[in-house]
Amino acid sequence: MNIYVLLKKTFDTEEKINVSGGQIEDDGAEFIINPYDEYAVEEAIIQRDAHGGEVTVVTVGDEDSEKQLRTALAMGADKAVLINTEDDLDEGDQYTTSKILEAFFEDKDADLILAGNVAIDEASGQVGPRLAEALGIPYVTTITSLKIDGDTVNIEKDIEGDVEVIETSLPLLVTCQQGLNDPRYPSLPGIMKAKKKPLEELELDDLDLDEDDVEPKTKTIEIYLPEEKAAGRVLEGDIQDQVKELVSLLKDEKKVL
Repeated sequence: MNIYVLLKKTFDTEEKINVSGGQIEDDGAEFIINPYDEYAVEEAIIQRDAHGGEVTVVTVGDEDSEKQLRTALAMGADKAVLINTEDDLDEGDQYTTSKILEAFFEDKDADLILAGNVAIDEASGQVGPRLAEALGIPYVTTITSLKIDGDTVNIEKDIEGDVEVIETSLPLLVTCQQGLNDPRYPSLPGIMKAKKKPLEELELDDLDLDEDDVEPKTKTIEIYLPEEKAAGRVLEGDIQDQVKELVSLLKDEKKVL
């Protein structure tokens, strides 16, 4: 089985993030594998171990993205591919990424493609579904269970307050949600083996693409940190007075009514 994982390098939101001039400062920032992508990597390894084949992790990013790819290899993936756009693109969006991945998969015989449900930096959840549509294969998002029997796939999908059960077939793209599995930590032997596993680096020219082909369709206007939370207020008096004061605050101060 040919299994691919779409992986993204993201800021570690557990660490302090600084914004200057409407841009996130890269210097001193900590970068990690997008946490939802870790579920995808783990599930790819589980399915490979159960059905055979190999796992290839793919990212569209810069030279520094190699670190996250090596981490995925240390977890147990077999191969990695870095599509390096650092010298070709000043900016991009979900359309850009999906078009690049579409070109990459054009000559690939992929049975299963896994991705994170969303990336914690932009949280659009668009890249996986866009890619599946471009490749003409079925896709299911926010999965919490994946069982494969031949070409038949049974999936449990997370929906608000409930679970949806779906039957589909390979080839297939899924996006992974928390609860699907427990991602493993790279072991020391895994880290040592990862140094010798193949990591291919491609550029847009290698995919017969130029900048015009992947020009972004959206533009980020502003990036800013959320306001610090103010201290809460305790309303006093009888219930009727509290209700009147609460309505007044929501209407005149918070402008939500």
